[in-house]
Amino acid sequence: MERFIIHLNIADFAVAVERLVNRRLCDRPVLIAPEGAARAAVYDMSDEAYRAGVRKGMALRRARRIAGDAAILAPHPDRYEHAMRDLLRRALPFSPLIEPGERDGHLFVDITGTSRLFGPPVDVAWRLRRQIKTDLGLDPIWSVASNKLVAKVATRLVKPLGEYIVAPGEEEAFLAPVPVWLVPGIEKEDLIRLREFNLLRVSQVNALTLPQLTVAFGKRAGFLHDAIRGRDNSPVQPVGRKAPQIVLDREFGDDTNDRLKVEAILYTLIEQAGRALRRQQRAARSIGIIIDYSDGMRCARQAAAKPATANDLTLFEHARRVLNLAWARRVRIRHMRLVCGRLVFPPAQMPLFPAERDKLAKHDKLTATMDHIRSRFGHDAVRMGRAMAA
Repeated sequence: MERFIIHLNIADFAVAVERLVNRRLCDRPVLIAPEGAARAAVYDMSDEAYRAGVRKGMALRRARRIAGDAAILAPHPDRYEHAMRDLLRRALPFSPLIEPGERDGHLFVDITGTSRLFGPPVDVAWRLRRQIKTDLGLDPIWSVASNKLVAKVATRLVKPLGEYIVAPGEEEAFLAPVPVWLVPGIEKEDLIRLREFNLLRVSQVNALTLPQLTVAFGKRAGFLHDAIRGRDNSPVQPVGRKAPQIVLDREFGDDTNDRLKVEAILYTLIEQAGRALRRQQRAARSIGIIIDYSDGMRCARQAAAKPATANDLTLFEHARRVLNLAWARRVRIRHMRLVCGRLVFPPAQMPLFPAERDKLAKHDKLTATMDHIRSRFGHDAVRMGRAMAA
């Protein structure tokens, strides 16, 4: 049976919700950022601010220089969660298979096999868009395609307003002229490698065979070969299903407060989580640590990983900071749990600064090399020094 996936995307979602609250913000640059924070970064921005050069994650101080006349608002996550629930309620009558984003205005709806009930997929998309605009005052971009990857690329192409229909069988032709960085799942290391070969468009990469891609990209070749041809079998998750996470536990044989040992154990957990993420072609946007002390007390902390990552070294940097937050007592530790959550496609946007870009490239190259060695000779063929104390 042919699949039909609708992707709804409300551009600049946080700004769109704030404009519903305050109509005076319409048609002027808007920045969403925690203005009072010492190192405030842009959470979201309007299309006017984007055209001026502001980007998500940019330091607020710099964004102010670029868009000096922009209104600056503090984020209101509760408003965005409420708006997402309203979107979900409008889509539920059409399918139980609905996968919402996390307060970002994105919604995948699988309407495969519903034509006898609701009509053609394009009609369903139109009805959803009209109902959301009438009831909520939000105007979503929408696309219809045979899978999530192609549907997401389609809405990216027509942002901030529009619609796109990719008929079954046209996925490869649709993606051919698209820049490679627009394809979900293509990582920073892939983009750097593609740029070295001057491969900037999907059609240029599509000319390479799987063996040729394998020479340059190793284990990543299979994913790239399918992604640039618009192949994606990942399902739309049912409503209410718990968000995917990677959870790893370690029970200490003897309760300990030896920092070297605890950090070594943490790194071995990070290596396991990193391998699992890379096998799934996903990256973690949040890192959580749960510590159980020998006296029965528990402490849990988490932090965002910006940008999302599946690299062992970068994951460990985040995890060690979270560990320091959770490890606030002098009591020995009995059990530790690592939680990698908010799994997404690895981000395609390159870092802004050369030093950060070079550091991430080195980390990705080292991790890829270790994965290759371990796949051939076993996990213990190469080990990190910091893990030896475990």
